[in-house]
Amino acid sequence: MKRLVLATLAAALAVPALAGAAAPVPENVLQLSASGVVEARQDLLSMTLSASRDAPEAATVQAQLQAVLEAALAEARRSAQPGQMDVRTGAFSIVPRYTQGRMAGWQGQAQLVLEGRDFGRIAQAAGRIPGMTVQGVAMGLSREQRARVEGEAQQQAVERFKARATELAKGFGFGGYTLREVSVNTNEPGGFMPQPRLMAAAAAEGGGAPIPVEAGRAAVTVTVSGSVQLR
Repeated sequence: MKRLVLATLAAALAVPALAGAAAPVPENVLQLSASGVVEARQDLLSMTLSASRDAPEAATVQAQLQAVLEAALAEARRSAQPGQMDVRTGAFSIVPRYTQGRMAGWQGQAQLVLEGRDFGRIAQAAGRIPGMTVQGVAMGLSREQRARVEGEAQQQAVERFKARATELAKGFGFGGYTLREVSVNTNEPGGFMPQPRLMAAAAAEGGGAPIPVEAGRAAVTVTVSGSVQLR
């Protein structure tokens, strides 16, 4: 019985030792990263228009905003075309208005968003929307354009990662490498541009004048990072 207890204890003590021996510290492992950057002209425009109202009663504010929004939607839908100019409502909020710490009434805001690839159509439609002014403009890449540019940037990043791994392996005196692990990350900067007050006022008073917009360029960056085993 004593021998059996000792044998069991010895086996239990041996398990951690065997487990530790089975996980040697990796040697000659190199961490590196490489990026690919591709620029493309922005082909997607999102224009946000808004209207604000205030009144002593919340119901009055809601009714006024609903009337403005319904008229704006009716006008915008006349120019809507899938993919070229899509129309959707944005935020709709009503909150108390305070003066010197006391509630003095209610104020609210309603938004309408025009989005698509036809910049001219959107600019013309925004200038004709009654009762709303331009709150902000965002430009970026459409889904198709982003997929194309991201694919090119990713291919660049992969080729640069492989070339750098080969170069570093030779620099350290090794004949080559094998890939251990890798991760891919994509980054595309946003393009929100608030419009000046004068431009918004001109849109409200211009009687249908188009809102001036000009597309820029967006850079999509894909980074490949990971580790390789030098051999």
